[in-house]
Amino acid sequence: MSAPKKLFVKTYGCQMNVYDSERMAEALGSEGYVQVGTAEEADMILLNTCHIREKAAEKVYSELGRMKPLREANPDLKIGVAGCVAQAEGEEIMRRQPMVDLVVGPQTYHRLPAMARAVEAGEKALDTDFPEEDKFLHLPKARKPKRGPTAFLTVQEGCDKFCAFCVVPYTRGAEVSRPADRLLREAGELVERGVREITLLGQNVNAYHGAGPDGEWGLARLIRELATIDGLDRIRFTTSHPNDMEDDLIAAHGDCHKLMPYLHLPVQSGSDRILKAMNRKHTAADYVALIERIRAARPDLLLSGDFIVGFPGETEEDFEATMDLVRTVGYGQAYSFKYSARPGTPAAEKPPVDASVADDRLQRLQALLTEQQRAAQDSMVGREVSVLFEKAGRLEGQLVGKSEYLHAVHAQAPEHLMGQIARVKIVESGPNSLKGELIAG
Repeated sequence: MSAPKKLFVKTYGCQMNVYDSERMAEALGSEGYVQVGTAEEADMILLNTCHIREKAAEKVYSELGRMKPLREANPDLKIGVAGCVAQAEGEEIMRRQPMVDLVVGPQTYHRLPAMARAVEAGEKALDTDFPEEDKFLHLPKARKPKRGPTAFLTVQEGCDKFCAFCVVPYTRGAEVSRPADRLLREAGELVERGVREITLLGQNVNAYHGAGPDGEWGLARLIRELATIDGLDRIRFTTSHPNDMEDDLIAAHGDCHKLMPYLHLPVQSGSDRILKAMNRKHTAADYVALIERIRAARPDLLLSGDFIVGFPGETEEDFEATMDLVRTVGYGQAYSFKYSARPGTPAAEKPPVDASVADDRLQRLQALLTEQQRAAQDSMVGREVSVLFEKAGRLEGQLVGKSEYLHAVHAQAPEHLMGQIARVKIVESGPNSLKGELIAG
């Protein structure tokens, strides 16, 4: 038997890219590749890229430049670029970095086995199509090893919203929802392999409308059916759009006990003028009213959000409207960014806000969000939570896991609780985690 070929996958960006990287590794497993932990020991390196962050493409080219010594040391090393930068840049990647052997977009990675064979035969392989076939149907059947207690499950891809700042519709394509029966089957297989918590993924996950056995299912129906799977104890979903938060999904937060009390619901700005320029199709008042409805259904909900400051045309008054919205809503966690243009998006053609002004606004917003996050964590002290322990902690006899509210919690706990849910009393709040004590019985 020949020795297995070694694959190193480096993942950038969102949880969906993490999920995609797992599927890519499984696809290449059918060609004899096994994953390794470093690029230095690999026969093939695959960069699974993200186009959301600032200067994403240039960072990929820089990373490829750093790989030149590896190729010089091992001329047979194969190098591939996957994901959204691959989709956006296409042939340009191979032109700028001729040592790249393979470029594959996020909708065609099911074709990786054939592409790998072509590359091993000395050819270049490029595929950034938006094929009609469902890539998930064409992925090779993976081996089913035991795995950790949490997993991602992609249920929806693409986006039809066309926010003025966002490149996703151009790199991931139109909204597509996977059939419900396949998702239920995949979720059941994950549970059989040891998974206790599944996070449903989509570029716009609450726009999910997949084919079900009795007609089209929305996300709430899918969640309720997943909740019937024995052994699946927790369900989460991300990322959502306010305009797709339908009544039944709001209700599910109150009556589906397996749906965790944590919601990531980006608003981006508190200024109606900027929201209109962003093509968000909701107002700040719409968003606040929606949050009130969701919290009425689940009063202990921890809310997370996304914010962009310095969007073209943003004034100090617009920014203060964002600060007012944050004060009104109150976030337990949030992500905030300074606007950076994405080539090909409508906002990229507009005059930018002065960089120093945008920097100042970002610092002020982050200070407020950090204050709210700190208060949310401090409020957990003295409360009892359920923790799904996922891994060993830094200290002897310590385990680390997540609470219902997605807080990281560490506690002294026996090893047999790894992968299990236990009741914990929070005794201390740190900068990024909570300390707990196991509750006997």
